Amino acid sequence: MKHGKKYIESKKLIDDKKLYDPDEAIALVKKTGKAKFDETVELSIRLGVDPRHADQQVRGAVVLPHGTGKEVRVLVFAKADKAEEARAAGADFVGEADLVEKIKSENWFGFDVCIATPDMMGVVGKIGRILGPKGLMPNPKSGTVTNDVAKAITDIKAGKVEYRIDKTAIAHCPIGKVSFEDNKLTENLTALMEAVIKAKPATSKGVYLKSLYLSTTMGPSIRLNPAKF
Repeated sequence: MKHGKKYIESKKLIDDKKLYDPDEAIALVKKTGKAKFDETVELSIRLGVDPRHADQQVRGAVVLPHGTGKEVRVLVFAKADKAEEARAAGADFVGEADLVEKIKSENWFGFDVCIATPDMMGVVGKIGRILGPKGLMPNPKSGTVTNDVAKAITDIKAGKVEYRIDKTAIAHCPIGKVSFEDNKLTENLTALMEAVIKAKPATSKGVYLKSLYLSTTMGPSIRLNPAKF
């Protein structure tokens, strides 16, 4: 793979053989964000679990203390009073079967997070195969299937992020922007790691935190020391 000049310059700042402490890694990752836009800082976590087993799935959500720096568009499937509650709480899109049809027929995805009340899941389930692969299907474990739509919307707008391992037992999650102050990125990182560690399955044996990498949208990765968590 060929990399650009800025990437190569950023790569020279990193010692690939070193395990960086969180504070040091945060300061360094900000230096590697050389793009013309405000890059997202992302944490990649490789866990010592077997995703093939249902009892070793790691999935959840956490509200980052300082948010993600991104404006999140929220779609809510709800009706009657719950629909009004969603609109009052700041939902960007609210509807029922009409939104299901819009997504289905127009392949419309003008939103970042999808919330649904429990009584709407029968309707939403009709487009499960469309929302699922994009990570947009409402799920009770992530708090996006709930009757308390106001709280769900408020949390998401405030910086709630979902973490979920893929088939290789790796989870990718944003912790903020390059423009964030160092301490804010550090506090977001700590909050995410506390949630992931707390979510460790009882059936998981051996080393749980295999490896941790911090990177910007366009920059190289920096390896963190798992022992610090």
